Amino acid sequence: MVTFSVSKVLTTPFDRQKPGTSGLHKKVKVFVKPHYLHNFVQSTFNALSAENVRGPTLVVSGDGQYLSKEAIQGSKATGAFILSASHNFGGPNEQQRNIRTRALREWQEYEEALKMKDLGRALRFLKSVESSIEPLNGSSQPPFEDLSLYTSNDDRDWEVLDTCLNADDMKLVASAYSFLKDKGFLPHFSRFRNIVLEGPREVTPRVLKSSTGLDVSRFSPKKWGLSGNSAAVLAAFLGGVSFLLSRGIDIRPNLAILLGLAFLDSIFLGGCCVAQISSYWPPQRRRILVHEAGHLLVAYLIGCPIRGVILDPIVAMQMGIQGQAGTQFWDEKMDKELAKGHLSGTAFDRYCMVLFAGIAAEALIYGEAEGGENDENLFRSICVLLDPPLSIAQMSNQARWSVLQSYNLLKWYKHAHLAVVKALERGSSLSTVIRGIEGSMSSQK
Repeated sequence: MVTFSVSKVLTTPFDRQKPGTSGLHKKVKVFVKPHYLHNFVQSTFNALSAENVRGPTLVVSGDGQYLSKEAIQGSKATGAFILSASHNFGGPNEQQRNIRTRALREWQEYEEALKMKDLGRALRFLKSVESSIEPLNGSSQPPFEDLSLYTSNDDRDWEVLDTCLNADDMKLVASAYSFLKDKGFLPHFSRFRNIVLEGPREVTPRVLKSSTGLDVSRFSPKKWGLSGNSAAVLAAFLGGVSFLLSRGIDIRPNLAILLGLAFLDSIFLGGCCVAQISSYWPPQRRRILVHEAGHLLVAYLIGCPIRGVILDPIVAMQMGIQGQAGTQFWDEKMDKELAKGHLSGTAFDRYCMVLFAGIAAEALIYGEAEGGENDENLFRSICVLLDPPLSIAQMSNQARWSVLQSYNLLKWYKHAHLAVVKALERGSSLSTVIRGIEGSMSSQK
């Protein structure tokens, strides 16, 4: 049997202290005073008669989170002390209460900014919170860290990337990446920004084959219906038409209508309707994901902020993107140099690496590239802007050099590329894709 020694504690009464549901409903600075709990417990016993006090069991428990009901009823207790500070939110002084209340309100505003895809508003909030995280009263703990409103690993910081797609100002997108990198979230972003990859500047078809094991023709985008999946689709279509005609089923009027619609689609909509239909075919969709994942990963590693990835051909058309899909990235250095009418070799190299990364990704995974025709067209349009413009031979060499650098980079970090493909396949948000890159890169060390 457990025995306890009885000791007397001399205290002074607290105003309006009484047992009941609001017995401790006092401000923190009141109930932390000496012997407040002693007075409260004694006031409970004083409210009971001697007969009710002698023998019964009282349970001391929390505020319902830890099986309080089972503990009280299971022991057939007469009563219980339910200890809770839930109505003392905010801390022992007005300063902490005001800060924490404001923090909750501001985080709600941040959630609203995320919902509205307002990058500027969301980023302003994160920066203001970062600058206001200061301990109070000499404490080493931030004023609302214990409430999980803000921690260095808060998932909500990442979510600011999901608002980038709606941002018109690419400098604002770059600020979001810089903010997260400064906080330590993006250690691998711009990892290869200032690194010149090994290898000769002159990349002949023979050098390209010796480095990759693939002929230069394997890196050339294919015209639809001439090779790969599209050739199989075309062959199946023509075979089906031939079979129906052999059975006496004349589908030529309907076929003429379909061909006419396809022609109008290619002229006025850039072929987005046909692309939309073909993108539902699993092998073709997978190839598109591999292609765009290549763009995204290389852009990320060399430090180009990514606005978003568009996988819907119709949405891509509405946003002015040519092709079935598109990865939107930005190179601040190249943008500034183009505005001045001058483009350095370094900026041009970086841009070309991202541009040809989709072709390199397809060649790495499938052994040849089918997509990328629009990437090549964009490359040629940039080459024309150079002063002096590149010759045909120089353009070909630059293309081979760029695709080789991207191919090697994707080969070195194949696990990260696969992580991006899987994330895009699941329809994950941009923040989830970027986190997948960081997780894969960290585990690959």
